[in-house]
Amino acid sequence: MASASSSFLLLLLVVVASASAWCSRAAPAGAQVTRVPGFGGAQLPSKHYAGYVTVDEAHGRRLFYYLVESERDPAKDPLVLWLNGGPGCSSFDGFVYEHGPFNFESGGSAGSLPKLHLNPYSWSKVSSVVYLDSPAGVGLSYSKNVSDYETGDLKTAADSHTFLLKWFQLYPEFLNNPFYIAGESYAGVYVPTLSHEVVKGIHEGVKPTINFKGYMVGNGVCDTAFDGNALVPFAHGMGLISDDIYKEANTACQGNYWNGSSDKCEQALSRVDTAIEGLNIYDILEPCYHSKSIKQVIPQKSRAPQSFKDLGVTGKPLPVRTRMIGRAWPLRAPVKEGRVPSWQELAVAAPSGVPCMSDEVATAWLNNDGVRSAIHAEPVSSIGPWLICTDKLDFRHDAGSMIIYHKNLTSQGYRALIFSGDHDMCVPYTGTEAWTTSLGYGVVDSWRPWFTNEQVSGYTQGYEKGLTFATIKGAGHTVPEYKPQEALAFYSRWLAGSKL
Repeated sequence: MASASSSFLLLLLVVVASASAWCSRAAPAGAQVTRVPGFGGAQLPSKHYAGYVTVDEAHGRRLFYYLVESERDPAKDPLVLWLNGGPGCSSFDGFVYEHGPFNFESGGSAGSLPKLHLNPYSWSKVSSVVYLDSPAGVGLSYSKNVSDYETGDLKTAADSHTFLLKWFQLYPEFLNNPFYIAGESYAGVYVPTLSHEVVKGIHEGVKPTINFKGYMVGNGVCDTAFDGNALVPFAHGMGLISDDIYKEANTACQGNYWNGSSDKCEQALSRVDTAIEGLNIYDILEPCYHSKSIKQVIPQKSRAPQSFKDLGVTGKPLPVRTRMIGRAWPLRAPVKEGRVPSWQELAVAAPSGVPCMSDEVATAWLNNDGVRSAIHAEPVSSIGPWLICTDKLDFRHDAGSMIIYHKNLTSQGYRALIFSGDHDMCVPYTGTEAWTTSLGYGVVDSWRPWFTNEQVSGYTQGYEKGLTFATIKGAGHTVPEYKPQEALAFYSRWLAGSKL
């Protein structure tokens, strides 16, 4: 009996010591967010930390992060880095509108602070999440040297890797947690290129050693041909163009829709464009909110989040940049090598000049002086206003096709989840399914539905090398925004190593 008691006491001491070690964390002084303006709850469901990491001392290039610890077991749960796309768009899009700890409600009047309510489908339910504004010039990140705003894929990946190495030095208690990188849209470039940098660093013995396990990409940019050729088959499959229009385009362009070189091909594609003109590119089932008057025809039971429906409350012009982190440039125009136009340039060039959605709630919150102070961000007077997508960058797509990155990473045993909202016309699932198939891996989990609450939530197919492709039924470009419960379901299952 004495031996059993001694063993129990020893075990208890080990548990207490482990808990104490986690509690006596090495987080930088003053980094904890002790209050969140707009949130009226008694306490936050988990600890939050925020601040800057300097990735270039000479230039004063600083990247802003916001860490939300897991509400379950931060000592053991996975740590996920979240990146939104653009390029040039803030990851606070994910924090505010998708899977952050709060649901944001408009304050009700111009200049008022939004009201924050706990999000029952926050990804912090099962993981710790770091939201990173990258590269410098995006969101709350900045540089004292404006030449840094001339950047591209490879420099962004290098800076983000530097950020991670320094961040883990500030938060060494997370070094043993499984680490994943995730993002959507143009983060279809950010995620694989950063993952490559992390893996290269591991192989080269760079310290600290990151416990990298894999990555996730949602409705992500990947490859010029696959992305550019995705729209026409998508539009046909969704019943947006007739069989005749589809057959004409397919015959004239011979399947090469994004780079059609003949007059017949362009004429056929113009019929496609005319047929789908006016649709919401980010979710074909939702209306496109252009003006105050359209508010009158939006159905009260619309599938759109409330923040969509709030558009048109005032008569002021909408922001030139949609809050949906996709590509606003013309349909069938994939990301090509070279300079990527800014969002402002794209908006001016667009036929309507007006995006389908706005970012007013996030803008009101992140440009509030009290919020900036509470989350340890530089004030508006110092670095300027927060924009969902910046006009500061001169950005170049210089990493080429992502297929070689995916092939390299998965062949080394890193898990990958590639998911698509199946009603997104910006980066259609048809292209994503095609390129995942093109990797040539054997199928280990044949095409099947996956479920949430006994309802079909989408379809999935599993491949060798830990690659999983999944669709989310009825979701648009930003999956967790449209289908938060289903998004948390597939996210939780995949992180746990379970089948969707």
